[in-house]
Amino acid sequence: MKPRVHAAIALSLGLLVATGCSTIGESLGFSTPTNPLNKNAKAIRDTAPVPAPVPRELAMGLLPAHVVEPGDTLLVQPVELDSPVRLPPDQPVQPDGTIDLGQYGRPVVAGKTLPDVEVAVREAIRAKSKGKEGEPVAITVRLLAKPGKVFYVLGEVNAPGAFPITGHDTVLSAITQAGGPTRRASPQNIIVSRPTAPEGCRIVLPVCYTNIVQLGDTSTNYQLMPGDRVFIPSKGTFEDILGGRHRRPGPCDGPQVSCFSGGCGPTAGGYAPATGATVPVPALPSANQ
Repeated sequence: MKPRVHAAIALSLGLLVATGCSTIGESLGFSTPTNPLNKNAKAIRDTAPVPAPVPRELAMGLLPAHVVEPGDTLLVQPVELDSPVRLPPDQPVQPDGTIDLGQYGRPVVAGKTLPDVEVAVREAIRAKSKGKEGEPVAITVRLLAKPGKVFYVLGEVNAPGAFPITGHDTVLSAITQAGGPTRRASPQNIIVSRPTAPEGCRIVLPVCYTNIVQLGDTSTNYQLMPGDRVFIPSKGTFEDILGGRHRRPGPCDGPQVSCFSGGCGPTAGGYAPATGATVPVPALPSANQ
């Protein structure tokens, strides 16, 4: 080990012994990580290709059709404003999956898409009309709130929590919403874990946060899906003390090529300098929660 390395370690240990300050230990990565990346998550992360075949910045995809669930709020009304049918205004979906249509009953709407809900409401109105003549009433249903459709940002961020899905969320926008990484964060070990069935395989994707922020590399700036967990782990012991020279090469250590060097071409889901076009990629299965 070089003398300069010996000196850096000795100085750091001396500061810790002299001050007894846990804050210094945390910022230098000496203390036990508060939010460690466990070995199973790391092992599964290391099997994911970079770039992974999932939607991400510059190659965004559409979310699946919304399936109504308890806690959602719907706006249900006739298409024609002068219709004789009168319905209660905003409709919160109850824990039993129903909405209250007043005199037209309480149809079950949970588990249905919005077009299916329109059919269910139309049938409820027709049943109450007891076979009266006339055209079926055209109904429109809009989604006003969907509190159950969220992603999570956890670990070493300043404001961890659950955040509503908008359809164009990425890892970078998610971490920004959560207040950004703390000084104890390990930015090149961030992961996205996607919910999977108990008996299924696991999807854990590596996030190269420094590359996203400093290089504009979109390879791991994934589009987030409902239920995704963005986890920012703590620095490991001695991390960053040796300038990264103690680390084994990881998924974020691939070569980067300047678009101005003449050797850059279109990459999967990346930027094509000649045209500015993006290359779409297929999406892995995601839970529709």
